[in-house]
Amino acid sequence: ATTEVSAPYLAEMVRKEMLAMFGQAAYTGGYEVFTTIHSDLQVTANQAITDGLEAYDHRHGYRGAEAHFDLDETQTPQDWDEMLRPYKPVAGLAPGLVTEVDEELALVYQPDGQTVALTLADVLWARKFISRDRVGYEPKTVSEVLQVGDIIRTRLNDEGQRELAQLPEAEALLVSLNPRDGSIKALVGGYDYTRSKFNRVVQSRRQPGSGFKPFIYSAALAKGKTTASIINDAPIVFSDAELEREWKPQNFSEKFFGPTRLREAMVNSRNLVSIRLLREIGIQYASEYISAFGFDPAELPGNLSMALGSATLRPISITRGYAVFANGGHLVEPYFIERVADARGLTVFAAGPTVVCENCDPDEEPEDIASSIVEKTEPSFRPLQLEGENDLQVVEQQIGAPTEYVASPSAATRVITEQNAYLVRSMMMDVVRRGTGKKAMVLGRGDLAGKTGTTNEQRDAWFSGYNDEIVTTVWVGFDSHEPLGRLEVGGKAALDIWIDYMRVALQGVPDQVLEIPEGITQARIDPDTGLLARLENQAAIMEVFESGSLPAMEDAVEGDHSDAVEEEDPYANF
Repeated sequence: ATTEVSAPYLAEMVRKEMLAMFGQAAYTGGYEVFTTIHSDLQVTANQAITDGLEAYDHRHGYRGAEAHFDLDETQTPQDWDEMLRPYKPVAGLAPGLVTEVDEELALVYQPDGQTVALTLADVLWARKFISRDRVGYEPKTVSEVLQVGDIIRTRLNDEGQRELAQLPEAEALLVSLNPRDGSIKALVGGYDYTRSKFNRVVQSRRQPGSGFKPFIYSAALAKGKTTASIINDAPIVFSDAELEREWKPQNFSEKFFGPTRLREAMVNSRNLVSIRLLREIGIQYASEYISAFGFDPAELPGNLSMALGSATLRPISITRGYAVFANGGHLVEPYFIERVADARGLTVFAAGPTVVCENCDPDEEPEDIASSIVEKTEPSFRPLQLEGENDLQVVEQQIGAPTEYVASPSAATRVITEQNAYLVRSMMMDVVRRGTGKKAMVLGRGDLAGKTGTTNEQRDAWFSGYNDEIVTTVWVGFDSHEPLGRLEVGGKAALDIWIDYMRVALQGVPDQVLEIPEGITQARIDPDTGLLARLENQAAIMEVFESGSLPAMEDAVEGDHSDAVEEEDPYANF
């Protein structure tokens, strides 16, 4: 049998799900499984992860040969084959044995019996690895990099020629889904399945860092804040009795920018603003509100570090949360099996996905959670577990049906208002246009929104981004939680992979202007105060607000902005 598209991590998810549905008959019953995966997008995702991790690896230098043997003139190619036997190809990187080296050329024997020549141009990237933050000088000769007896890797470049490579130590994931029904279009759980079968999309738990801020902002907007609300970006110190030390959160730049509008704080990912914002709206309120995006409240820290994305969450749940913003406020359930046919060709299972209902009766839509949190006795979260964890049924069992089985979609629950989703999305569109995600503008589109995420010491790099049609999350990091290197932020390590994937995923997708929903109004504001601007204010800019939530007019306070600007923080040493 030939493999049309390589999706081993997804295939293992399917195997486990089929086993859960049909037991051992899954192996012997002749079932045919149709998944939601789009083959072209899966191929693109595989390549984007491979290229992105190898590019990251190249940026941090050459760690040296995988192994070394002392060669002598008595050894034959059969001996070389034996030396190479333990080393298998991984993700297109072929093992080889260096048999000759001089300043200009190295000859590399491969397991297929062929010998390839590497020139200085083929090893030029291989500056010596010193640390994640330091590399050596660019090599001037091939012999500076390679020695006779080295076991190395080579890869085919774009010109079809072999060049020096090495297996990346870092890992990455990509998951992409349709925000309207949760169908997964591409899923890559790691660099190479043969190297590691650990599916990081659904099995890992990582801190999202600043990628969690949109959920904090959504909660704040629901409690009366606006995109123009002013929060002070200034130093703040907390005493931590448990650790017997002080916590002094900082921005990535280690600079502070004073009173800042929420939109600008999102665009530039200001940590101190997020912390003060969470403190103002209340941790308990925020936790209950954010749980409606599908997060378990037990996973969310009961302290202000939640504002910086300190929760350990599964990447699939992050993607599901961003889908709420993408589809206008509904929670969908990710799924990956479209239908299952038996040996007769009859459909014995068909997915019944939760879909965004465009024409539902408003009276049938659940009440927006923001107005009812205080009355709730049950958590609003919907736990998301995939591939055999048993507390989410991705599929419904219908075994041995005499006729074809048909499942009906169900309407996805509205969990935030359309207006809230629009406002958060408008801020995340500015993240892409001019903020930490602006590299994505290389795609030449005006409909993209997203957020970077980077955790302490660059241990996790994220980018989650979307338009109406597709939501994609990329993560890069070490399974060991080692730092990636000081420059490896979400807007570089992860966003580069996201761009490579989305360049293909968005082909043929119309670049649509984001429609302003009812209940949203535009107004001119003073950019320094966030207040409605007087007509004569030449510095005024346009901002969007939920109707009924406009800020005060400048005239009303006669230039005294003390209500809008946090002049002094009474909790600065709390």
